[in-house]
Amino acid sequence: MSSSSSKNSRKTTSAAKPLLISAGVALAAVTLGIVSWQATAPAEQGSAGSSPAAAPRDDTSAALRALARREAGDKLALGRADAPVVLIEYSDFKCGYCGKFARDTEPELVKKYVDNGTLRIEWRNFPIFGAESEAAARAAWAAGQQDRFAAFHSAAYADGSKEKGFAEPRLLELAREAGVPDLDRFKADMAGEQAAAALKKDQEEGYRIGVTSTPSFLVNGRPIAGAQPLAAFTAAIAQAEAAAKP
Repeated sequence: MSSSSSKNSRKTTSAAKPLLISAGVALAAVTLGIVSWQATAPAEQGSAGSSPAAAPRDDTSAALRALARREAGDKLALGRADAPVVLIEYSDFKCGYCGKFARDTEPELVKKYVDNGTLRIEWRNFPIFGAESEAAARAAWAAGQQDRFAAFHSAAYADGSKEKGFAEPRLLELAREAGVPDLDRFKADMAGEQAAAALKKDQEEGYRIGVTSTPSFLVNGRPIAGAQPLAAFTAAIAQAEAAAKP
């Protein structure tokens, strides 16, 4: 495993064990997921790899592709629900490598692929660095309920932001910076049961397919581990787009 992956592999105690999987296809997805995340991790010296994993078996690939929710009203997604390629991102706001991806790579993917309808990006909250990670995840979800997820995401991942921590006063500051209009609602949503349920759903999905570090990605079901160079994502998106054509 890479230095970037190993630094980001800790889990919170409350979510330390993956779900038990009963179906054969789902179990195959777990096994493939664990192997593929490791296979696509950046090199040990710190230079990121540039190739996605080998194509999964048909049954497993279908199970992983099916994780794309494609919900038109998803507040934590960018792009058309019917885009031919879906990139699912499992990330933590306290993860430095997630921030690198958010600042350096994701904006390029949005300009090149989301804006022209090729790509949809679906966010999954996957906090693994303790209480502040979980608080930031709930805050991001709460900002999304007022259509400010993207702005909150940018503010939380701004260079130097994570060093300020994610205690409640800081989360409110980020919400203001993101232009969240109703801060009282934001605070209530952040502490509410719906935020907790949404967070749990994302975490359980990630653990079920073998995610152990952040950031981790699926591009139409093909795993990519770590904040790899832009070329790794453009290659995976091009392959997925070609495969999606009738």
